[in-house]
Amino acid sequence: MLQLLLPFAKAFLVGGILCAIGQILIDKTKLSPAKILVLYVVAGVVLGAAGIYGPLVEWAGAGATVPLTGFGHIMAEGMRDAVQEKGLLGIFSGAFTAGAAGIGAAVAFGYLTAVAFRPRDKA
Repeated sequence: MLQLLLPFAKAFLVGGILCAIGQILIDKTKLSPAKILVLYVVAGVVLGAAGIYGPLVEWAGAGATVPLTGFGHIMAEGMRDAVQEKGLLGIFSGAFTAGAAGIGAAVAFGYLTAVAFRPRDKA
């Protein structure tokens, strides 16, 4: 039973810590949420390129791949693989090839949400 629940606990712990850090940044700094999102993606790229984020992904699973740091990590891995295959030109295509499914899903679901729901003016 413990072996069944352990992956969920790891994902919850790591994802929760990443979200808590984001919330602390929102509450305690003057950074806008957009800047914090960019910071998370860049942190994922840097940690992924340094080889630090990979072991965290293997240990925590979805808790490390679902947040934006996971998206940055996927971009870094894709870039690294493309550079090995295509040389320096892989820098320009690798990140987008690796993240294509996530980007495509975000665009598709964003469009469907915009079509399905009526926007309201902020009061």
